[in-house]
Amino acid sequence: MSDQQPPTPEQPAESQQTPREPTVLRGISTRAWEHPADRGALVALRELRGFDVVMRKLSGMLSERAIRLMFLGSAIKVDRHQYSRVYDAYLNVAAVLDVAESDLPDLYVARNPDLFGMCIGIDNPLIVIGSGSLDMLDESELRFLLAHELGHALSGHGLYRTLLMVLLRLTTSVAWIPVGAVGLRVITAALNEWQRKSELSADRAGLLAVQDPAAAVRFMAKMAGGGDLSDVDTAAFLEQAKEYESGGDLRESFLKLALLEQRSHDFAVARAASIKAWVDDGEYRDYLAGDYPRREDDEGASISEEAKAAAKSYKDVFETSGDPLAKLLRKVRDGF
Repeated sequence: MSDQQPPTPEQPAESQQTPREPTVLRGISTRAWEHPADRGALVALRELRGFDVVMRKLSGMLSERAIRLMFLGSAIKVDRHQYSRVYDAYLNVAAVLDVAESDLPDLYVARNPDLFGMCIGIDNPLIVIGSGSLDMLDESELRFLLAHELGHALSGHGLYRTLLMVLLRLTTSVAWIPVGAVGLRVITAALNEWQRKSELSADRAGLLAVQDPAAAVRFMAKMAGGGDLSDVDTAAFLEQAKEYESGGDLRESFLKLALLEQRSHDFAVARAASIKAWVDDGEYRDYLAGDYPRREDDEGASISEEAKAAAKSYKDVFETSGDPLAKLLRKVRDGF
């Protein structure tokens, strides 16, 4: 494999159309790409032994079969004979993440003009991308999308999202009580917060598979503005992320909280900034150099350590955030 260093996100889009040959990450654990806040929740949920088995069985007997039949009957199943270019890209990112072809979720292309992808299912997850994605994305960006969705599947996000949704539905029995309704909204907000972090995890999986930060940022720019980046400067796009985080006053801070409360995905500019921050902090490059968590050590993952890592990630965001509300709270804290 090539020893060439990954390009930086600010490099021009024109020079990034041909993917570089990535380094294969043998035995890499999903913990390598899982955001600390996501990873802490996943490690804890994986300790609920037995409950996940029940959910898998129920899903296999009920809705999951219907979902699979729906796409089998209405979309194109990707393999060596159909959308072979997409399948080759799929095999490429799987090889980098050390996933055997036999273990890959089924992949479908569905008629959808948008830049679109999803991973659904529990017992046997499948990945679906929109036909518009093939028109909008270059080869590196397509690989990023495929690896993003594969990251969701490998981390088991479908199963654990379903577990949390079951827990959420159980709270509806007290929703008629005023205090119960408030509690329900808090749980919903917490669930969406975790889902947003799981998207950041999948973004990291995409970056590790493609090993091209510029392609990852271009993908987010296309998510925000469409497929044509001929008149878009990705460096300016990243500056826009800084303006989103730090601009305005306390009114903007509260508006951002309100806008995000019911969103399962963070805004594209914020996700681009998160990718760049992960590259800049050095962990990404350490992983490419071979210093990453391995599957053989997954059984020894500590809930308490992961919880500490999750807390530290939130603390670090608070300490470095340029958001007006965060700045005010830091001043109040320092004053005391």
